[in-house]
Amino acid sequence: MDILAKATALVGGTVAALRRIGAPTTQAMGGTPEIPEAKKQGIMTLKMPAAEGWKDGRLPTCAPGLKVNAFAEGLDHPRWIEVLPSGDVLVAEASQIETPPKTLLDRAAHATMKAIKAMGNSANRVTLWRDADGDGVAEHREIFVENQSQPFGMAVVGDTFYLGNTDGIVAFPFPPGTTRLDESAARKLVEFKPGGHWTRSLIVSPDGTKIYAGVGSLTNIADEGMETEEGRAAIWELDVATEEARIFASGLRNPVGVAFEPSTGALWTVVNERDGLGDETPPDYLTTVVDGGFYGWPYSYWDRIVDDRVPQDAAAVAASICPDYALGGHTASLGLCWMPEGTLPGFGEGMVIGQHGSWNRSKLSGYKLLFVPFENGKPSETEPPRDILSGFLSEDEKLAYGRPVGVCLGADGKSLLMADDVGDVIWRVTGA
Repeated sequence: MDILAKATALVGGTVAALRRIGAPTTQAMGGTPEIPEAKKQGIMTLKMPAAEGWKDGRLPTCAPGLKVNAFAEGLDHPRWIEVLPSGDVLVAEASQIETPPKTLLDRAAHATMKAIKAMGNSANRVTLWRDADGDGVAEHREIFVENQSQPFGMAVVGDTFYLGNTDGIVAFPFPPGTTRLDESAARKLVEFKPGGHWTRSLIVSPDGTKIYAGVGSLTNIADEGMETEEGRAAIWELDVATEEARIFASGLRNPVGVAFEPSTGALWTVVNERDGLGDETPPDYLTTVVDGGFYGWPYSYWDRIVDDRVPQDAAAVAASICPDYALGGHTASLGLCWMPEGTLPGFGEGMVIGQHGSWNRSKLSGYKLLFVPFENGKPSETEPPRDILSGFLSEDEKLAYGRPVGVCLGADGKSLLMADDVGDVIWRVTGA
């Protein structure tokens, strides 16, 4: 560990310890969360466990009635998963790329991110994994596509494969039986501004006519002005037939995972909210997104609570939509998929969320695979969320064995697959 990293750990740990004394004891969760009053942090809380990985046979902790095994190992920062119609599993391997720091806080943040393997060289590829014998472990691996720009979201419509690179959506020919894409045949359909919150998730509408993409902000609270944020902090919609794209919903600081709820057809996303206001302020959230909807960022959060660090737009605040369901402060909820009833024993239908885990709070949060039960197309008001997988963080919060990211249904419909970008593994969860 270099001198800057040591100083960051010392200062960050001291600041976090002092703030932990007055930290909230309960998380801001649910449809009507209790959100503490904002406390602006002159020095941002930087607290991050060191990346430990899984050693000596250690595994994540399963909910009762479930079991977990490594479906694929030896990846390079796996982030997102797509199961092809053939049953083959695609994994996007990519990382946040270090850029020249502009401030001392940037330098400290970079050192913190490197400690958890959240920043570094990006593999910039998608690999294909096959479990030919059906034992729940992939024994075949090959390169599906490489030389990409921080690839993340993936989607298939007919004979076309769509890839969400940080700088845009790229389309490839995808005839039946394809196990390696022709990079020379790629067409860029949509341009995105790269960098900042760099992930670009994709999902196809149930009727196959649209593709939706999550695009995060460049900065925390439009620190470099709204012009630099144009086209960001939004869900984009791509028309498959015309290949025209537009912003579908905005004011979403960093919308990552996207999923459809089948009974209503509504599009949902998980959003990472702003930093620097306290452990539980504001909470990350799960919400529906509607055509033309504005969700407050950067001017306000949750139900029109103004962030006075930002030059205000009263009309935008008044028009903002309150999210549906709070997930706790700084959980870094990234992965999202709909889980039908009957997928896992003991669990009904609902959304499964990969919580990557916090860094901007005095007591760490997230670091789990969370299930939010649904009733009548909405999060249940009577049944609380439950952990599917936990145990990614040491009890003293100094070590991270893994960090959950993308999650999806297995090809058999009776399992979940989850990417872990610290353990460099894809976990498979089934009934015990």
